[in-house]
Amino acid sequence: MDRSMLRAILGSLFGMSALGGLALIGAGPNPVPGKPEGNWRLLDPVTYENITIFPVVSSFMQDTSPFLTLDEGLSSGEVIVSEQGAAGLARTRDGRPVAVPQYNTGASVNQLVLINRSKRPLLLLAGELVSGGKQDRIIGKDRIVPVGSEPLPLDVFCVEHGRWTGASSQFGASKTIVHPSVREQAAVAQDQQEVWNAVRSGTLAKAAPPPSSAGSPGAVASEAYAPRITTESIQVTIDGAAPTQAYAKIYEGGRVGASVDGFAEDLRRRFDRATLGLKGERVVGVVVAYGGDVAWSDIFASGELFEHYWSKLLRSYAVEALARPSYRETAAITDAREFLRNLNGREVVESEPGVYRWREITEGRLSLIELESISPKAMTLHRLLLHRTS
Repeated sequence: MDRSMLRAILGSLFGMSALGGLALIGAGPNPVPGKPEGNWRLLDPVTYENITIFPVVSSFMQDTSPFLTLDEGLSSGEVIVSEQGAAGLARTRDGRPVAVPQYNTGASVNQLVLINRSKRPLLLLAGELVSGGKQDRIIGKDRIVPVGSEPLPLDVFCVEHGRWTGASSQFGASKTIVHPSVREQAAVAQDQQEVWNAVRSGTLAKAAPPPSSAGSPGAVASEAYAPRITTESIQVTIDGAAPTQAYAKIYEGGRVGASVDGFAEDLRRRFDRATLGLKGERVVGVVVAYGGDVAWSDIFASGELFEHYWSKLLRSYAVEALARPSYRETAAITDAREFLRNLNGREVVESEPGVYRWREITEGRLSLIELESISPKAMTLHRLLLHRTS
C-alpha cells in the first residue's frame, strides 16, 4: 500500500475519533487546507531596534465572519467562563440569568468551564488571557467550541501564581495574549511550571551567538542588545505592583508596561506605513525575528481575523523583544520564507468530528500548529510556526 493511500485511510479513522483523541502520523508534506499553494507573499521587513516583522499578505481571503472570538463572546455575555465547581447563576451582559453547572467538587488550576451561548462557533487561541476567578488563566490550546454544545471543561494554564481566591467565580475579557515565551510553554511544552518561569523571567530564549568574523579582515563584532525587561525589573514590579505575580499587572502596568507601550506604538507606526496602499491583497499574518533569529509566525485565514488579533499580538511580540537578549542584526527574508513552508516530521492530530481538527508537526527545533475548521466550511483558521526555545 502506498503512503498517500495509507494517509487517506488514517485521516478517515481520525476524523471519526472522539474529542481529544490523539494520533501519530508519519512524516510527509501536507498542503494547507483551504488555501491555494503558494498564495502567501512576504513584504519587505519592518525593523525597529532588535525586532523585525515580515508582513504576510494574500489575495485569497476566507470568510471568517461565522466565527466568534473570545474577546467578543466574553464582552457580549454570549460566552461564560467560570471556575469548576462554581454551581449557581451567572448573568449575561443584558442581565439574563444563566445556570452554571458544577463540574467535579472544586476549582482546578488547569481546568475551567466554558459555555458558548452564541449562535456562532467560538474560536479560542492558545495564550489568550481570561481574568478573574481564583487566579488569571490562559487558554492552553487552539480549538473551536461549536454552537449549542454542552458546557465544556476547558484546559488552561495559570498566569497568576500567588492568588487562589476571588469575589466571583467568573472570568472577563482581558484583550491580552501572552508573549511568545509564555505562549510556547502552554501551546507546545504544555508545562505549568515553565509557564510560571516564563512569566517571572520575561523570556526563556538565549541570545544566539553572533556570526563569526574570523578570517574577515576589518570585521567588527556584532553589538549586543541588552534586554530592557530583565528578571530584576520584573521582580521590582512584582514586589511593588503585582504581589500575586499576575501577568497583566506585570506587563501592562507600571515600569514594565510603560516600556512595552512605547515600543509597541513605534513598531505599529512603522508596520502601518509598510502595509499602506496594498491593492488586491490583505495582511493575513506576520513572521517575527529577534535580532537575526527568525523565531515565530502567526497567520490567519482572513485579513479581518488578523486585524482582530493584531493589537494584542503586536504587544506580545514587543514584550518578547524587550525581554530577549539579541544582537544588532536583521534577519534575512530567505530565513523568514522558511516559516511559510510545511514541515516534515512527527505529527499529532486531535479532532472533534464535524467541528475542528488540530495538528502539531515537529521538525528539529521547529513546531507547526494548525487549527482547521470543518464546519461551516473547511479552512485553516490559524497557523502558528515557532522555533522552540527549549
